[in-house]
Parts: sequence; C-alpha cells; structure tokens
Amino acid sequence: MKGAFEAVKISEHTYWVGAIDWGLRNFHGYTTNRGSTYNAYLIEAEDYILIDTVKAPFYQEFISRISSVTDVRNIRYVISNHSEMDHSGSLPATLMAANPEKVFASEMGVKTLSKHFRLDREVNAVGDNETLEIGGVYLSFLETRMLHWPDSMMTYLVQDKLLFSQDGFGMHLASAERFADEITESILLEEGSKYFANILLPYAALVEKALDRVSSLGVPIDILAPDHGPIWRKDIGKILGLYAQWASQKPTPKAVIAYDTMWGSTKLMAEVIAEGIERGGCSVVVHPLSVSDRSEVMKDSLDAGALIVGTPTINNEMFPTVADFLTYAKGLRPKNKIGAAFGSYGWSGEGAKVASEILSGMKVELISEPIIANYVPDLRTIEKCRELGALVAERLKGVQ
Repeated sequence: MKGAFEAVKISEHTYWVGAIDWGLRNFHGYTTNRGSTYNAYLIEAEDYILIDTVKAPFYQEFISRISSVTDVRNIRYVISNHSEMDHSGSLPATLMAANPEKVFASEMGVKTLSKHFRLDREVNAVGDNETLEIGGVYLSFLETRMLHWPDSMMTYLVQDKLLFSQDGFGMHLASAERFADEITESILLEEGSKYFANILLPYAALVEKALDRVSSLGVPIDILAPDHGPIWRKDIGKILGLYAQWASQKPTPKAVIAYDTMWGSTKLMAEVIAEGIERGGCSVVVHPLSVSDRSEVMKDSLDAGALIVGTPTINNEMFPTVADFLTYAKGLRPKNKIGAAFGSYGWSGEGAKVASEILSGMKVELISEPIIANYVPDLRTIEKCRELGALVAERLKGVQ
C-alpha cells in the first residue's frame, strides 16, 4: 500500500528507497549546509533484495518508499554495505518488519553490526570478490576497508551493471533530484570535493587502490549508486576522475591562509601575506576562522599547495579557533603542502610557534620561521609578511 513517499526507479531491477535529510547541518564535525541523503536501494527480481537502510529517524520515510513498490514483508534478503548508523540505524526495525531469509555483510560488517545492535539473528559474511546468485540476480562483493570504516564494501549488480558504492563517490547533498546529471555541475564539484576533504582524505591512498580495484573488475558500470548524494547514470568517468585527482593530492599554485585575530594585528599580517601571494602570480583564499567553518577551509585546502596559519597568543597558547582547526586538519592528514605560521602577541609569543610545530608534525614543509609581531606589526614585520607571500608564490609556481 502506497504511503506519503514513493520509490524512484533507477535501473531495470532497482529502486531508490532512501530518505532526504534537508535539515542536516553537521556531520561528524563538518558543516553540511546543503543537507544530505541516506540512500538505500531495493532490487526487484525473483525475490526482493534490500541494499542498506537509512538513519533511524527516517525509518518511516524509507518504509513508505519500499511500500510503494512492494510490501516490506516481501523482502527476502538484506545486504549491509556499511554498518555506520546513518546506513544501518533502521536495520533492526527493518528486520523486524520484513523478517528476511538472510542478511549479508562483510566479515568486519558482521562484527560491527553485532556490536551495534546485538541482533537476534545470524548475519552471513560474504568474501572479497565473492559472487552470489541471490533472488534471481548475480551480486559481486568488493571489500573497501577503511573507506571509510573497516567494514565497508561495495556491491555490483551484474544484470544492471550497477555499482552500489556505499560511502565512495558520494557527497552530502539534499536535493529533489536523484541523478547527478540533473544537478548543477558547480554544486556537484563543490559538495563532492568537500565530502572528500572532510571524510575520505585520511584514506586517500586507499581510495587510489579502490579505484584500481573497481577498474580491475573488468565489468562495465552503467550506474554508480552511492549511499549519500545523487546517483550517477551519465559520465561516470567524471566522478571517478575527480576522485583520482583528489586522492593524488597533487598541489596546485594556490594557497590557503587560515587565521584568527583579537585586535586586528594578525588580520593585518594575513592580508599582507595574501597580497604578496597574489602579486607573485598565484591564487589565494583567506579564511578568518571567526566566521569560516573548518570544513570549508579543508575543502579549499584540498588542491592547495600551501597552508599558512595565523594566530594571536592567548594564555600562552594558540587562539581557540585556530587550535580547533589545526586539531581537525591534523586528523585529516593532508599531504604535499608547504606552509608557515605567523601571529601577534602581547607579553608572550607562543601561539605562532605552537602552530608552526603542529604544521611540522603534519608533514607540512615549513618554508619560514614563524613571523611574530609584538602587539602591532611594525614596518619590518609587515615587510617580512610581504616577503613570505612572495616566497610562497615563488615556490608554488614550481608545481605548475
């Protein structure tokens, strides 16, 4: 019986039965200004097969979409590609409602689901590169551990040439449109790069391996169906190419300056450094951390060749917003960047030095000692800032 929400057919055998979260504004600490989707899929063959579920608060929307195709009790098999709660949160209720014959997950997924939910039924482990005939179709499974959880896997529906890619090749983007070719390209690029920079960046090397493995499957992929954001049915090579580009972390002649200020001195230094970079012929993005979200800074840093950080000193430490950003950035482990630190102080000057040490610990190549101004930068300090900007530009031109 149909309810408030309907499924969307995306291939011969497959329906999207997910949920749209228009109100999501924070996911794991990064800002999601355009919301997100929790994509789940229903395969209609000799039997019904469910691929993933949705975040628990969206269970009724999810069930309504399934019910527009069939009674939930007709689902015979459930496959969990990823046990994170935004994809498995509705699993216990779904199993109770559907009572499927079998539930499948990766070997690590079996362990994680048991710890999350203490399920009263067996979850069957499928192996890497294993192919099963289930419900009248062939499904192949590809483990993608740490993209971005240990249990992650992708599932390929042979009959529809469709790859369910879980958190790979997705983005946090709520939209009425289900397909990427229906959405403005600039939005796809912005949200795709932001998702990569804030979720997958620490696993960039594993993304490259996953791309190789997807390629080595030797099978056509007509549809790429991730667990977040739009589904790709055209120009799939575009998103695969972008992922390869982002995963390589190849620097470009672009610098990002992230800073905060108390009384304007560090702000002045940031702006002089930025002007030096721009006059040196490179692009620069300046993020005052009082108003810029750390996830936006990471998005802009994804292809930047330089990361410059400025902070005043407060209580012998970095300014709180700068400390927050660097802690966040350190965990995401960006690579192939040059950098430096700067800032002002009153009676002690530890802030910029601490920032410089953290950048060094992140394997950012420091090209300057910290530039530090006592209270208000004098003309010599202003000149040092200008020289730093010119040096950054000179170094970045070498990556063109």
